[in-house]
Amino acid sequence: MRRNRTGQAPERAASADSGTTHRGGAAGDPDARWPALLMHAAFFLLLGASLARFLMRHPGETRTPWIIGLSAVLAALYLLGPVLGSRPTPRRLTWLGALVLVWMVLIVLAPSFAWCAVPLFYTGLRILPPRAALALVSLLTVFVVAAQLRLATGFDPNLVLAPPAVAAVATAVFVHMQRQAVRQRDLAVRQRELIDDLLRTRRELAATERREGTLAERQRLSMEIHDTLAQGLSSQQMLLQAADRSWDADPATARRHVLTATGIAERNLAEARRFVHDLAPADLAEGDGLEAALHALATRETAQARGGLTVRCHVEGAPALPLPDRVQSALLRIAQGALANVTEHAEATVAALTLTHLDDRVVLDVADNGRGFSPERQKPRPAGGVRGHGLPAMRARVQQLGGTLTIESAPGEGTVLSAAVPLAAHPGAPGPASGQHTSSAPPAPPAPEERA
Repeated sequence: MRRNRTGQAPERAASADSGTTHRGGAAGDPDARWPALLMHAAFFLLLGASLARFLMRHPGETRTPWIIGLSAVLAALYLLGPVLGSRPTPRRLTWLGALVLVWMVLIVLAPSFAWCAVPLFYTGLRILPPRAALALVSLLTVFVVAAQLRLATGFDPNLVLAPPAVAAVATAVFVHMQRQAVRQRDLAVRQRELIDDLLRTRRELAATERREGTLAERQRLSMEIHDTLAQGLSSQQMLLQAADRSWDADPATARRHVLTATGIAERNLAEARRFVHDLAPADLAEGDGLEAALHALATRETAQARGGLTVRCHVEGAPALPLPDRVQSALLRIAQGALANVTEHAEATVAALTLTHLDDRVVLDVADNGRGFSPERQKPRPAGGVRGHGLPAMRARVQQLGGTLTIESAPGEGTVLSAAVPLAAHPGAPGPASGQHTSSAPPAPPAPEERA
């Protein structure tokens, strides 16, 4: 919504300005109706009382028909006022001028009609701008004082001072009430704006939460695809390429490669069906726990490598309580991704999976005797690349569980990847970083045994 310099919406600012300029019409302000009705009743009561007093004090005078006629005209003009509305339009101002003029003529002929000026004060203050209204009140007060002095038998200071004092008090009270009404209207406008801002903020927050949920789901799917389908497809590609190269020279070996690739495809299909429904990995679905799933993974990777890579699995300690499902799933996916990196990049012959249960955390180590690399010199993959989700995906999984991921490697010295997840932290909530951990890997990989 576009706002003007005052911070208000154009429609609301215009409404507030018109309410201030027009002195708060009774038709649009419920709180102003009862004072208007009271003043209308007071006017007709004073007009009737003044006419009755004149007829009782001056019966049969030649001016009596004029007094009665002017009283009727004044009453008719006053009744016409609400029909014209409360805005200071030319018609409304003409009506007010005619009303005041008839009253002045009536005052000249019969001073007893002087107190009909009090409702006229209210009418002028309600319609005219402040300066014009004060000028009208002063003029009416002068006529009232003159009328009261004509009715008195002698000079009376009270008749000179009382009407201005009453007019001043009435004007001050009315102006104060009008300012209070304007402040209340402004407060109501600000409250409506605050409510609108709150509703808009809630809508924006809901939209942001939906976007964050979409991004989180997209990240989850990308990690699942990388750790399952992408790795499986990569293995199938290598197996089928090997089968193609040995198809004529060694058909039996080629068929074994094809059968292995078929098994990987079946497993990938099962994994795809499970992560689409946000289920646990297939190795955990059987309910034997993380240890059994890691042993099965090591056996499967060794069998698929056909002697090129031996994967061993070792478990140290026992958990005091069953590991949460999210922790088991994340550590298994990390092991799958790490072994996929070993198969594709490390040129290793031996890899080891070590799962260590400690009192306050669980640690998964993946070590290999491959060619290694320099972690500090590793360049990030391009954002639009097909690959590159491996280590970032592992680190994201561990951070979601409040844990840490450390990598120790050097060219020619193998690689050790360690994922530590605290068990005291709520799954998915940020937790304290894990402390120092030392675990003994199997003697086969010639990788460093110290852990950061």
